[in-house]
Amino acid sequence: MADNKNLKKFNFGQLTELHVHIGSSVDPAIMWEIAHDQGIKLPTKNYWEFLKLITVSGITSYRKYLDLFTWTELIQSSPEAIERSVYSIASGAYRKNNITTLEIRFNPMKRNRGGERDLDHIILSAIHGMEKAMLAYPIKVGLIICFDRAFTKNLNSILAQKAIKYAKRGIIGVDLAGQIDKSFDIASLVDQVSACRKSGLGVTIHTGEATGSSEVRRVVELLSPDRIGHGVKSVEDKNLLKLLGDRKIVLEICPSSNIHTGVVSGWEQFRRIFSELKKYQVLYTVNTDGPEMLATNLINEYMLLINNKILTEEDLFKATEIARRVTFIKNGSV
Repeated sequence: MADNKNLKKFNFGQLTELHVHIGSSVDPAIMWEIAHDQGIKLPTKNYWEFLKLITVSGITSYRKYLDLFTWTELIQSSPEAIERSVYSIASGAYRKNNITTLEIRFNPMKRNRGGERDLDHIILSAIHGMEKAMLAYPIKVGLIICFDRAFTKNLNSILAQKAIKYAKRGIIGVDLAGQIDKSFDIASLVDQVSACRKSGLGVTIHTGEATGSSEVRRVVELLSPDRIGHGVKSVEDKNLLKLLGDRKIVLEICPSSNIHTGVVSGWEQFRRIFSELKKYQVLYTVNTDGPEMLATNLINEYMLLINNKILTEEDLFKATEIARRVTFIKNGSV
């Protein structure tokens, strides 16, 4: 992480983070406690070995990174566990980084043990954890439900129905995430996304991370998202960048995540990426993706971009303002 001594030099004030996953954002010590409270048999009785099991160390791959979620999703697969997880993410975000607006995303079907747990109970518990955090701290929180690339159209339709059902109770948007599946067709989500949008939900789609610019274009043309999760591969296509800029579609950039997974080769490539985004006036925000799994936080991401001479303080103030403006949390509250 960035040297804490440098943080006083750049006071960004109250921050907004739009892209964090429940599965990668809970303090490992809390995950350890939840696992034992739930009576889950872990592959190790040593906490430090468990820490290695659910965190990234050095450069990995996109596939291996997603494999880490196997354990976090299992541990979080109960109403009690998901409530505690959401509460810890939101409260920690405020205490550690002065984040006062936070969007948290997850797939509740990956937390109900294949149907063993009631899906509504999982979602309501997540909402309860969110509400408890907002009672305890001056933070506004919203939840995003993720469709999955490996799910059938029917399963994703159920997730859309649940997102719509709880749209007035804390669910603020929908997303598409998960392992890349060549059989998955973006077009299968058109009806679901349209229904969610009509119900007032925001739309953000993971694309242009492990998939190329051609999929980003297809997502834009078929789903018209408000925002795109990651989207760094968009720079492969100048016409696409112009399209993103013209439509004011906001990219949720997660620097450390993309470097750890090898999606971006390093800070030099990120320098070129941000240069292209600015050249074509593509709006972007800076996020962590999963602060605990990646051993980072939002201020650290800001400082890495400054220290590597990729973005200026002014650029980051602008990104912060964009995040505040495009959050799916309506009127500053859920």
